[in-house]
Amino acid sequence: MQRSPARKRKPLTRLLAAVALCLPALALPVTAGPAAAEPAVEHSAGRFATVIPAPVEAEPNPGVDFWLSPFTVIRTQPGSTEAAQVGNYLAELLRPATGYPLPVLSSGRHPLPGGISLLLGRTDPRVGDQGYQLEVTRTGVTIRADTGAGLFAGVQTLRQLLPAQIEADRPQPRLWTVPGGRIVDHPRFAYRGTMLDLARHFHTPDEVKAYIDHIAAYKINYLHLHLTDDQGWRIQIDSWPRLAPEGGGPGTGVHGVGGGYLTKAEYRDLVAYAASRHITVVPEIDMPGHTNSALATYAELNCDGVAPPPRTDMEVGYSSLCIDKEITYRFVEDVIREVAELTPGPYLHIGGDEAHATSDEDYRKFMDRVMPLVGKYGKRIMGWDEIATVDPPGSAVPQFWDTDAEDADVARFAAQGGKVLLSPANKAYLDMKYNEHTRLGLRWAGFIEVRDAYEWNPGTFVQGVPERAVLGVEAPLWSETLRTLDDIEYMAFPRLPALAELGWSAWSTHDWESFRQRLAEHGPRLTLRDIDFYRSPQVPWR
Repeated sequence: MQRSPARKRKPLTRLLAAVALCLPALALPVTAGPAAAEPAVEHSAGRFATVIPAPVEAEPNPGVDFWLSPFTVIRTQPGSTEAAQVGNYLAELLRPATGYPLPVLSSGRHPLPGGISLLLGRTDPRVGDQGYQLEVTRTGVTIRADTGAGLFAGVQTLRQLLPAQIEADRPQPRLWTVPGGRIVDHPRFAYRGTMLDLARHFHTPDEVKAYIDHIAAYKINYLHLHLTDDQGWRIQIDSWPRLAPEGGGPGTGVHGVGGGYLTKAEYRDLVAYAASRHITVVPEIDMPGHTNSALATYAELNCDGVAPPPRTDMEVGYSSLCIDKEITYRFVEDVIREVAELTPGPYLHIGGDEAHATSDEDYRKFMDRVMPLVGKYGKRIMGWDEIATVDPPGSAVPQFWDTDAEDADVARFAAQGGKVLLSPANKAYLDMKYNEHTRLGLRWAGFIEVRDAYEWNPGTFVQGVPERAVLGVEAPLWSETLRTLDDIEYMAFPRLPALAELGWSAWSTHDWESFRQRLAEHGPRLTLRDIDFYRSPQVPWR
């Protein structure tokens, strides 16, 4: 009987597969320095126990490790643009350290066994729209999800299953093993965010993109950009053209340092870059307080028609838009309309905090006029927890930032079916000092070491706000004392991974001793990614 073409190729396929497994050892690049001292082979099963955030289920199978090779192919779901995008992202992650070509192909027949498959559908029912399942055998790695976001989350786990040297930016002399086993994983909360303050000190688009890459590695899926405050206005508004050039110009920012602003093109580019990492941007335009930059630029926004001087100090609560002037609401609507047009995500943050210069009556009057404008332009309201005092619509999201875990208005809003975003300042504020010796940051909410950031339960933290009412967790990073990307990294890491685990991992997995040991294993990864992190004495760093 005549053999089929597939059977004719089988011996050759087996031979090439064997060669593929040997080639990494034969083709190791020669390098100098510490990297060359790394062992060529290591026990890989332990990497299942170092993943951050901790997976829902992880079952290692040490007998079926998979090796990347020069012949490894990344296969993606046929016809899926989002799977192809995740595949290309994965290839870009793995190529520098491996030196392998790692072509990205639509899934289908390929003459060589072994590869990484990114597929949609046929998942465990628990996976949902952000989860994934990952299986590693001798013949390859398969990640399945129901969405591109799920595939992207699975890729971040695969990244951590590879040796730490995968984060290097040049070829490393080692074998690339992925430990055998199976993971089923999905997030505890839909919203897992961080906030970056551009108003107190402007951070360039390149710095913001670097931060986006850093947070994506830990399955953060929202980036809240604080774009306006007393010290600076950081987003171009065409209908009020002096806002950004003057309110965000040279000399703006705390202590007169940190001028700059985003053009509309730069903002769109950041939004698109974040989306390519499955991160949604939430813009914040703070109002009616925290508005001195706008008031100093446009005198007509002041009740007396006189512009106050620009402010570069760190005081809060002294500024307010003029509640009774109609031009205030024309200004606010223009800004909301233009920012909403630039932002494809569902939320627009209107601030609302520390409006001490606005009476309670005027605050309610202002919000009654402004909150409907957010819906008018197709967005959901997000605001600091003070907005809960004025009966916002049920679709709004108050962001709890207090330190005492009690707020009657927030609890009432939750009892009526609303969702709350948790950012308690004494647990989640990344700009708080680690201890009294920390060279950066503030201390008004207390010192926050890594264990403090990790050891609280979002599902029970605020009295009267049960887990079903929690949208998620966000870690704000205010920039009064931050000047560079290194400053951002030092204050965010390693606390951000702790908060990312709170947002993603089931509470049943929560264990400080486990986390500190896993975090220690991430030290080399952060170093190879050139992240300037705080070496907390609470963590036994490698």
